Parts: sequence; structure tokens; C-alpha cells
Amino acid sequence: MTLLHRIQQTTDFIHGRIHCDKPIAIILGTGLGGFVDEIDAKEEIPYTEIPHFPQSTVEGHDGKLIYGFLAGKEVLALKGRFHFYEGYSMQDVVYPIRVLAQLGVESLILSNASGGVNPAFKVGDIMLINDHINLFPSNPLIGPNDDSLGPRFPDMSEPYNKIFIHRMKAAAKSESIDIHVGVYVGVSGPCFETPAEYKYLRIIGADAVGMSTVPETIAAKHLGMNVAALSVITDLGIEGVVEKVSHEEVQKAARKAEPKMRAIVKSFLSEI
Repeated sequence: MTLLHRIQQTTDFIHGRIHCDKPIAIILGTGLGGFVDEIDAKEEIPYTEIPHFPQSTVEGHDGKLIYGFLAGKEVLALKGRFHFYEGYSMQDVVYPIRVLAQLGVESLILSNASGGVNPAFKVGDIMLINDHINLFPSNPLIGPNDDSLGPRFPDMSEPYNKIFIHRMKAAAKSESIDIHVGVYVGVSGPCFETPAEYKYLRIIGADAVGMSTVPETIAAKHLGMNVAALSVITDLGIEGVVEKVSHEEVQKAARKAEPKMRAIVKSFLSEI
């Protein structure tokens, strides 16, 4: 069965449960699943019921698709994403993005928990991503290209929509929330970085580091979507301030910062 055939089967199944028209999609990262409480949900579909959908294996990623309304906008929220470090191929990691495109999604909001490497950051801060560095050992576009999805060589001069960045900054200001803007570097994981690696990432231009988002952004841009992305800084990898970190601590820090993320996204949605 071809990729497009699988995508069509998945899309047809979801359309059988949900009737949507160009919804805005939101992917919720580690510790940010509580965000769905803000959504006026009309339908929830566990990933286990969706044909050809990968299954989330990481604590903090429940694994369900929620359809409803948030700040007056029609949204599709993915509570739980798929990571390269789980053993999934890049095609599996970005499969939901391609399905979202077939469901009419043109705008995508990504969220994640990340480690801060910028000395100006502290745990609990929010960073709006304005660019990224791809240090994954693969790329979701490797292999034969299907022109019905996007071009062989997609432009990446604006991976994160500049208008969305401006409006996210305005949304944060309207909520009296300080927000950083910076570069996210995507790595495979699953281990956290060594002090030398944190130093290297800062030298090459990173402000934050994480194990997701970049493949999804690449796939979304290939499909012609507009992308906005927010990182919650859940730990620090600043020279001289590298401390032991665990997934549990990351989840805890993300949950604590979640109200700020909710406020920014709700305000952003109300203005677009």
C-alpha cells in the first residue's frame, strides 16, 4: 500500500467522525497535554482507533486527536506526538502532519519542552521559535518525492511564519507575559546532552534544544502550511549551570509553565 493510499484511508476514517473546514492544528508536547482542557471538545479519537496512525509510547503523551473550538476557532489538537528516538521512522514521525493537511489544515501550532542553552533563559520561560537547526540523522523528505504532497526541494527560508511570530509576540504582550524569540535545534535523543554538547549547540547558534518539532516543521512546510512553534524551557544547559535532569522533572516544569502557554495561544487564536 502506498503512502498516499494510507493517508487517504486515515483521512477518510477521521472524516467519518469529524466534519471540519480548514481547522487550525495544535500539537501538544511533553507535559502540555492539559492544554486540551481549554478546548470545547466535540469529538475525541484515541490514536489506537485511527487506521495507520503510530502509537505514542512516551509518558506525558496520551495519544488522542481532539476536535473542537478554542477562542472561537475550529481546532484539531494532537495530544501526544511521535519521536524518532522511539524507534519510529521519519515517515512515521510526520505521518500525522500529512494527514492534517488532507483534513484541510493550513496553519499549524507546535509546542514542545526544551532545554535552554541561552544564558538569558531560566526554567519556566517561553521561547517563540523563529528558526531551527536540524541535527537529526535523517530528514522526513528523504526518498522518492510525491509532487502531490510538495516540491522535491522545498524552500526553508521562512520555516516559521513571520506574521505568526509577530502576532504571537503581540499575544504574549497582551497577556503581560515575557517571551523570548530564538533558534531551536532538533536532536535525536533520547539522552539529554552532555556539557560539551550544550556548549557546542550554543556555539552553532542555538537558544534551545529538543527532540521534536523540526521534522514536523519540515513536513509542514513541504505541504505548504504556515507554522508557529513555542518551546517551554524546562531545564538548562548553560555553561556552568548544567544540572542533572530527568524526564519527570521536564514534565513537572512544563506543567507549571502551561498556563502561560495557554494564555498566549488563546490570545493568538482570537486575533487570527
